[in-house]
Amino acid sequence: MTPLDALGGEEALHRLVTRFYDRMEADPAVHSLHRLHFRGHGLSHTRQAQFEFLCGFLGGRAYYRERHGHMNLREIHAHIPIRTADAELWLATFDAALRDCGMEGEVVERLRATLRRAAHVLVNDLPDWRVGEG
Repeated sequence: MTPLDALGGEEALHRLVTRFYDRMEADPAVHSLHRLHFRGHGLSHTRQAQFEFLCGFLGGRAYYRERHGHMNLREIHAHIPIRTADAELWLATFDAALRDCGMEGEVVERLRATLRRAAHVLVNDLPDWRVGEG
């Protein structure tokens, strides 16, 4: 059984990713993360890319790799200014989405620990983006 299976499969993952981005778009406390999407394809594209990445990451079909040829997180995020506060806010928002979806248990705790390590590896010192830049 893959971690994706333990979470409830692709349908459950899609609900989780949808809830995460719904929170990101609706919660004013999370609005600062929007600046990370000023350049590129925006949040609607990111919803799909996040699902595709996490699906493969969790042992399911590697949609992201099929589409982009790799799943290198550092390469994917190399152009994005990510601060420690951004990583923590992203993690807190993802954690809230997990709770909203009723996802818990050992596989969820391992996922949280893995995402925490990954989020902090992406923290960098690129110059920050401002609203309207791009």
